[in-house]
Amino acid sequence: MKPPSPSPTARTKQSFLHGALILTVGILLVKLIGAMFKVPLTWVIQEEGLGYFNTAYNFYSPIYSLATAGFPIAIARMVSENYARQRYRDIRQIHRASIPIFIITGSLGLLIMLVGAPFYVHAIGNQGALASMYFLAPAILFSCLTAIYRGYYEGLSNMYPTAISEIIEAACKLALGLSGAYLVVQWGMQEFQNSGTVFGQPMVSEAYAQSAVLPAAAAAAIAGVTVGSLFGYLFLLIRHKTRGDGITPQELASAPMSEPFRTVVGRLIKTAIPIGIGALAVNVAGLVDTTFLQTRIRDVMAANPDILLGMYEGMIPQVNIAANTVPNFLYGCYSQAMTLFMLVPAVTQAFGISALPSVTSAWTGGNRVQLKTSMESVLRITCLFCIPAGLGMSVMSGPVARLIFGARASIPITSRVLVIMGLGAIFASLSTPVNSMLQAVGRVDLPVKLLAVGLVLKVGVDYFLSGIPQINILGSGAGTLLCYLVITSFGIFFLCRVTKIKPSFLSAFLKPAVASLICCAVSYVSQILLALFLPDRVATMIALFIAVIVYIIALLFCKGISKTDVLMLPKGQKIAKILEKHNWIR
Repeated sequence: MKPPSPSPTARTKQSFLHGALILTVGILLVKLIGAMFKVPLTWVIQEEGLGYFNTAYNFYSPIYSLATAGFPIAIARMVSENYARQRYRDIRQIHRASIPIFIITGSLGLLIMLVGAPFYVHAIGNQGALASMYFLAPAILFSCLTAIYRGYYEGLSNMYPTAISEIIEAACKLALGLSGAYLVVQWGMQEFQNSGTVFGQPMVSEAYAQSAVLPAAAAAAIAGVTVGSLFGYLFLLIRHKTRGDGITPQELASAPMSEPFRTVVGRLIKTAIPIGIGALAVNVAGLVDTTFLQTRIRDVMAANPDILLGMYEGMIPQVNIAANTVPNFLYGCYSQAMTLFMLVPAVTQAFGISALPSVTSAWTGGNRVQLKTSMESVLRITCLFCIPAGLGMSVMSGPVARLIFGARASIPITSRVLVIMGLGAIFASLSTPVNSMLQAVGRVDLPVKLLAVGLVLKVGVDYFLSGIPQINILGSGAGTLLCYLVITSFGIFFLCRVTKIKPSFLSAFLKPAVASLICCAVSYVSQILLALFLPDRVATMIALFIAVIVYIIALLFCKGISKTDVLMLPKGQKIAKILEKHNWIR
């Protein structure tokens, strides 16, 4: 099919920070909608249902990564390269080549999940997750089709399609998934009230009835995710057909002939495979948590149940102990910590996506000044966000967990994990932009190798520590921290080595770290004092607000914000003049 030829003004090209800002705003909206979904969902399906939900999701993630195989990033990178060289016909050829690839891989991924789901739930002893896995399987195909257009427009430095499609997905998930889960729980409990059964099976008490309805409620929530992925794809397909990509007929006419279709397919596959292996390794880490936490804790419950149950006395419902679903329940607690943990890397993912065209263009053009500026901006802006967020999550783990999930009996379990995961969030957030820059400078193999090393370390730490009764689920938190610490540290080292550029670590890391320590200390003390005469949640919200203000003031005083970064923002000139007037930027 011949793509449309829009007007010359249709293409929207953004700077790194402008593009990152668009994606960040989009991701913040997505995460806000996601929080409106995930937090009430936790109240509806509780820790046990969340265990089923995330078991399905973490089985889906590596299969999806295998199906996409790094093609979105490969598409973005190849489109960005050809755009820099004004090879517009090749850009169109890349889009045409990606469609059959994703249809085939998406269909295979769907089949793998449908066939593999029964074997996996049997292996980990969690049959309650099977329905959720079946409902999530079609999302693999829809997400693969969506990835065609996201990678394409990201390569053209237009982040709006990605941001809008993600918001549509999240909104559908919220509207359909949450309401579906709620209605299933209401329906099941109403049946119990009327007849003493749930789905036709007799129940001895309300607690057992609620436990019996949660697998179906989790599956209903998952169905909302699948429908959301379909709607996200339909938006991108319709947008592309109606508005096109912004490449004008004049640009096509002046461009050289494109490479043959087979050559482009070959280059896509060659570029995508190492990236895909790296993405697969990241998602396998989630599957490692799902598998080891449940199997190893099942071993602990078989050999030393008194130690683990003594640690969490009064925190685990009796129905889960009696039904031998403690591993799934504790995995649900861990999943709550992961929900908060993933907020930070999800935002900085935007920096990595937006950095790829900027860094690729500078590297391809041999512009070392622009390359150094782009690298420093990516690292500095990522640190400005992830260091205070990660440290704050760790220092304020208890109050934050109670603020988000409520003061339930299991919250101390979640908060203990969050202390470790907060630190891990810093390195996980940095790893994505660093890996994107390595891919942008042509070293797509390095992220794969580093992720493989990090994953091996995580598997070893998870398996060993999770099997110790006194550590249990904290073992996966420690494995995650070590994994991303290694990936990020060596990633930055190799990035400097490959580019022969040493960014300013003082402005990128030290200044945000100092400002973060100050704001976290203020927040911790403020929360304790405010909680003496205010409700816990109110005290926490005020303390967090104070922390943000203190952080901004500390950054301005230590000149942690660069004028270069501000100028890349929309209306950056006006903002920079105001900050320069008070000598707050360098």
